Amino acid sequence: MDMNDTGKLSIQALRTSLKPFAKPELGPAVWQIANTFLPYFGLWGLLIYLLKSAVPYYLVFPLFIPAALLLVRIFIIFHDCAHSSFFASHRANTILGYVSGFLTFTPFAYWQRTHLVHHGSYANLDKRGVGDLWTLTVNEYRALSPAKRLAYRLYRNPFVFLGVGPGYSFLVTQRFSHKGDGKRERFSIMLTNVAIVLLIALAGLTMGFRIYLMIQVPIMLIAGAVGVWLFYVQHQFEGVYWAHQDDWDPVKAALDGSSYYKLPKVLQWFTGNIGQHHVHHVLPRIPNYRLQESYDATPAMQTVPPLTLLKSMGSLKLNLWDEERHKLVSFASLSG
Repeated sequence: MDMNDTGKLSIQALRTSLKPFAKPELGPAVWQIANTFLPYFGLWGLLIYLLKSAVPYYLVFPLFIPAALLLVRIFIIFHDCAHSSFFASHRANTILGYVSGFLTFTPFAYWQRTHLVHHGSYANLDKRGVGDLWTLTVNEYRALSPAKRLAYRLYRNPFVFLGVGPGYSFLVTQRFSHKGDGKRERFSIMLTNVAIVLLIALAGLTMGFRIYLMIQVPIMLIAGAVGVWLFYVQHQFEGVYWAHQDDWDPVKAALDGSSYYKLPKVLQWFTGNIGQHHVHHVLPRIPNYRLQESYDATPAMQTVPPLTLLKSMGSLKLNLWDEERHKLVSFASLSG
């Protein structure tokens, strides 16, 4: 089988080629926990000390950036646990998933369900709306009233979906159960809320609420913006594949509907290799610490053109799916 000829490969063949890497390894998993959680808590300790020592906030603020990036890395671990791929043990994945969820303000079972729906519906125009950034087709947008068009434009504005959106999602919407949530999802929301309240109470008794908020809020907002941007650019970029259910092809969806976001090495480390998102969508059971290895060993994965950091900025202007041209287009293109 010629692994470079991806057009003739089935999704089963692609998964078979990656299956050797879908085996969690205890050593790398424990090391990733150590090199992620320990510096994160260490930065929290340093920030508390500096703020209690009356160091000016503007001098302290740069430290929020690595702390936020470490929280993104914690979320990647959380994400792996949702796929039961971080550890071999399902129980260990669940426990670490809940703990990571407490830190990221994300209920584990609730997010796990919506994310697994995303894996079955991404790049599918007939299954939009769960675990994704809502995207209208050109015709759907044109059929809206002026007020609803304005609302959609605001929703797709980067200052909203990268600024207001992450805070609203992580701090508000994930605090409540939603239609379709089962007993397990509702329990995870309740447990996460209780954990957050206890963490805030503990913070108030130790460092004080003011210092806690001065640290927690910027870290959450920065990490949330980075996380939403990663999720956005993984499925919304120039040349992305989307199709209706009848024409939806799992190979094209994985290789053309998911980006290979080639980041600088330091950002690749902070984001847990999630830029190799096409690999992840072919076989979600590969732990993040084996994604680079699986990419390097599998020629079919290397056929996907990389999306660079600079080139990805162009994705911000893509707001609508044009069904006639089979591509994402900008609002500005409608006036032509």
